[in-house]
Amino acid sequence: MSPHPPPALAVRRLGKSFGDHAVLDGIDLNVAAGTVFSLLGPNGAGKTTLVRILATLSAPSTGEARVFGHDVAAEADTVRRLIGLTGQYSAVDTVLTGAENLRLTARLLHLDRAEAGRRSTELLDRFELTAAADRRAGTYSGGMRRRLDLAMSLMGRPRIIFLDEPTTGLDPRSRRDLWQVIRRLAADGATVFLTTQYLEEADQLADRIAVLDNGKIVAEGTPAELKRLAPGGHLLLRFADQPALAAAARAVDGQADAEQLTLQVPSDGHADEVRKLLNRLAELGVAVDQVTVHVPDLDDVFFALTGLPTQTEKAA
Repeated sequence: MSPHPPPALAVRRLGKSFGDHAVLDGIDLNVAAGTVFSLLGPNGAGKTTLVRILATLSAPSTGEARVFGHDVAAEADTVRRLIGLTGQYSAVDTVLTGAENLRLTARLLHLDRAEAGRRSTELLDRFELTAAADRRAGTYSGGMRRRLDLAMSLMGRPRIIFLDEPTTGLDPRSRRDLWQVIRRLAADGATVFLTTQYLEEADQLADRIAVLDNGKIVAEGTPAELKRLAPGGHLLLRFADQPALAAAARAVDGQADAEQLTLQVPSDGHADEVRKLLNRLAELGVAVDQVTVHVPDLDDVFFALTGLPTQTEKAA
């Protein structure tokens, strides 16, 4: 046995073209097992195309992708036994009841009757659908259908779950309910690969984030690391009086506000940088009353990297 188990997902130089149009262009990704990984990108960036390749629904034009060490093209049957997929559009049959949808999924996975019953009961309870189990899914709210859709994708106990913009069209309460479900999945040890256009969603859920634009990964890191990529981060220093403000302004490059007794200094908010600045002012005998760190959010990052408005900005 290898001392280093394979990552949940390893993508190397992956490309996908339709005719002369390259939808994905040399994608490299590595997703650790048991984490939530979020792929951000505007419409048309290639998010769904990438998910389809990883879920064995489409073949790459170049490069390779492996799920727990198994090639998605050469070992598609093995990969399908390891994954679950919830797409942008619900796979729920609205004519069937919630329980019938789950039992149908179990039959497609070739589970025996006893196992299908146990898993259906467990998943209905887990997703708070027990009371609605015998109702037609067509009567469910949008949030309930999404939870049922996700429950169906978990019937086979997948090790990695692909969620392609799962909260699109949901109201804020339903969206946050689904966030709780995703958090529980990760807490139970599942690997979650989430695509979204909602910056807050990625910030709330993801351990690591990659930004996809025009078929290329333009940035990757933790939410905190990505926020440091956007311009606009600064420290706001507040002083007790005008002499202290004037002394600080002479020592440090920044924008002084005499009326508010503040000095705005460009900064990424890193602790070492803040400490060095305060130590420098202390050595000069300048007392700082208050320090506020302003770090760009993921909306700023998204706009800086892609040049496109976020969902929040579109709504506004």
